[in-house]
Formats: sequence, C-alpha cells, structure tokens
Amino acid sequence: MANDLNSCSFIGRLGKDPESRYLQDGSAVANFSVACGWKSKDKEGCEWVRCAVFGKLAEICIEYLRKGSQVFVQGRMQTRKWQDKDGQDRYSTEIVLDRMQMLGSKPEGERREAPEKPKGDPRAAGTAFDDMEDDIPF
Repeated sequence: MANDLNSCSFIGRLGKDPESRYLQDGSAVANFSVACGWKSKDKEGCEWVRCAVFGKLAEICIEYLRKGSQVFVQGRMQTRKWQDKDGQDRYSTEIVLDRMQMLGSKPEGERREAPEKPKGDPRAAGTAFDDMEDDIPF
C-alpha cells in the first residue's frame, strides 16, 4: 500500500452554490459539484464531479464560491455507503478536497470588498522599498 496513490485534480465550474452544514464540534462541511468538460476526436461531453470539503477550506468555499465559479480542486476519491429513508444501501463517490483554487474573474454583480486585516497584524502594514535599509548582507 505504500506505493499506492489516490489523488484527483479537476478544473471546472460549479453547477450551483455550495451546500453547507456544521458538525457537532462546530467545524464546517461544504458539498458542491463541478462540471468538467472533456473532448476526444469525435465526441465531447461533461462529467459532474462531487466534492466534499471540511474545516477552514470549507468555510472559504462557502463564503466565496458561487454557481458558475471556475475552480481547480484536488483531493482523494472516496466512496461512502449510506442508507436511504427506505433502508436501501446507497453509495456516493466524491472527491474529498485538500486543495481548492479559484480561477477566472468574479462575476460583475458579485464583487466583494476585501476583508479588513486585523489591527496589530504585521502583514497589514506594507513596507516600501525606499524605507528599507541599504545594507544587503550578500
């Protein structure tokens, strides 16, 4: 098993806004599907990739992703077994994300202001090159 690899990467667009919920411990969970197009010499089509994401990355997905957003997603494939309301076994295969990157531009009507950085954050105050010392150690 040490030489096995379970890694999937996709680029596509969300079919609808992410669905969100929170676990008992308060951590976020987001689910969404990404439409990934494909094309061969004589055919083309689209596959829907189900994605599940947890924790801080889920919070980011919930806040920033919307229907039509183009994303790069990466994670591991997982198949879950569950029972429907009639007690029948059902299976769901999804990609459990460990990485998501937003691609493309924001839709015109949904531009958001950048969140204000907290006071006291050393990264909040930029340093101009003119303010740096001239003593370079190399």
